[in-house]
Amino acid sequence: MSVLQKAGAVPGTGIDSGSGKPARPGWRRQFFGNTRGPGFLTYGILLAFLIGSAYPLWWSAVVGSRGNEALGSDWPPLWPGGNFWHNVDEVMNTVPFWKALGNSLLISGTITVSVVVFSTLAGYAFAKLKFRGRGFLMVAVIATMAIPTQLGIIPLFMVMQELGWTGKVGAVIVPSLVTAFGVFFMRQYLVDVIPDELIESARMDGANMIRTFRHVALPAAKPAMAILSLFTFMMAWTDFMWPLLVLGPDNPTLQTALSQLQSARYVDYSIVLTGAVLATIPLLILFVAAGKQLISGIMQGAVKG
Repeated sequence: MSVLQKAGAVPGTGIDSGSGKPARPGWRRQFFGNTRGPGFLTYGILLAFLIGSAYPLWWSAVVGSRGNEALGSDWPPLWPGGNFWHNVDEVMNTVPFWKALGNSLLISGTITVSVVVFSTLAGYAFAKLKFRGRGFLMVAVIATMAIPTQLGIIPLFMVMQELGWTGKVGAVIVPSLVTAFGVFFMRQYLVDVIPDELIESARMDGANMIRTFRHVALPAAKPAMAILSLFTFMMAWTDFMWPLLVLGPDNPTLQTALSQLQSARYVDYSIVLTGAVLATIPLLILFVAAGKQLISGIMQGAVKG
């Protein structure tokens, strides 16, 4: 007789052989979890990461709704005050907020759409189409990711100056229409998610290359496209150095405009943090609006796979 049978539990069932009731899980299984679900330790670690990630934004909102004296208090406040809308008015009166917001939305939205479209097309070509030099070109694309962005700023600025694009949003959009990371990301996703037999079946049915991409590759690529769009929008939205150099203070993005809040000799950090909160709100709205579609797309791709 085994040890579990002596203890009264039937192996593999979790049922007490004596009473017929489910066996009570031990403290280790409750704490660490099992294959059916996580335990208390897992939830505790996730909660700690959630608090640690959300606290900087919460602290910015707390200080942004108070005065500058909140930073020097002996006991830092943990709850928002009543000066938030006053600080918002100060931000909008100090910097061209609405113009900068429009530029950021235009730049981030255009770059996101362009990167997702071109990266999906190029990733599909590298993953499923056979052409001469495919491996060499893919290595060249990956090699560009190893080049620091700072090395190309001066030549790129000289090109934009020759074209007469300095001070225009096109100087920020055009260099970022496609990224090496986006091409590599979509290639790595499509190389496994689409069977070669499915593409051959579509071609045998008379579908050309465009129809095959539209009806076979595009539905399978939607989960990766959703993830890439979120990453691209966040990177374009938070970009600071290149827009600061090529646009200037007369036609800024939101990030470069908010940097003017701390350019004076006396810096009111409550106003600065209010601007940081305002710049973060569109990202939160985007995440909340696209979160369900992102998760549903991932689950749909997993079920189809």
